[in-house]
Amino acid sequence: MLKLNKIHHIAIICSDYERSKLFYTEVLGFEIVQETFRSARQSWKLDLALGGSYIIELFSFPDPPARPSRPEAQGLRHLAFEVDDVDVAVRALLEKQVKTEPIRVDELTGKRFTFFADPDGLPLELYEL
Repeated sequence: MLKLNKIHHIAIICSDYERSKLFYTEVLGFEIVQETFRSARQSWKLDLALGGSYIIELFSFPDPPARPSRPEAQGLRHLAFEVDDVDVAVRALLEKQVKTEPIRVDELTGKRFTFFADPDGLPLELYEL
């Protein structure tokens, strides 16, 4: 059997690099590990960490095709972030003019959660533990 240790990173292609860079760093609080311009691809690559752990590779490419996301498109459904208190996290997002869906309760776990979106409409979730 294949032995996987953990998820190493999540790669995201954005439509507007500077806008997404600000969103993931200034709104969500990710730390920049490294920023690289790859001239052969005319592409930026931004390595981001959360709590010291490498998590996201943010890419820009010239004219990337839009990703269908609703209704429930095939592929990655959403990216979820664990939070201590969904209410506090929602208030922090609202202060940065990021809209969230109403807070719901997971019928299987009884835990509270909500969804919001990054600048390209990628569905993101806050999940309270």
